[in-house]
Amino acid sequence: MSGNPPTLIAINHDDYHAQHVGRTADERQFFLTTPFVPAIGAEVGGEFVALFLFNAAGQLIDAVIDRFGPRATVDDDARREVYERLLRELGPVTFERIEVAPFAVERFGTTFGLVIREPDDEDDEWAVELQPGDYMAFFEPWDSGEYDT
Repeated sequence: MSGNPPTLIAINHDDYHAQHVGRTADERQFFLTTPFVPAIGAEVGGEFVALFLFNAAGQLIDAVIDRFGPRATVDDDARREVYERLLRELGPVTFERIEVAPFAVERFGTTFGLVIREPDDEDDEWAVELQPGDYMAFFEPWDSGEYDT
């Protein structure tokens, strides 16, 4: 097993999955994103909008998560409106790199967050995965700000 689990991970602002990461005027850090549970087999899946708020030190202080049902029946206009409303409600923001602690919260019977994944064996490495959907994965060095998709 290589390395150690992180206490903080960096997420660089970009134009892809980290488009809406940054800081509020009062120095809170935020991450606005669209997690999903994939539709596999009998599982119908689900689409969500999630706003994760962190204090200046990177500790989670709030998780606002809205559920929109399976992708096949999602009202895209309603989801976009909730996303845009959550962003507006943050007030003035700057989009920039954030450094936050891994976390997990349970909502709708699903785990959401930047969840630590322990190595499966001695050749594996620690990871932090954005869940649900595992559409961003972070590896050492934890301060790189980069992720895999």
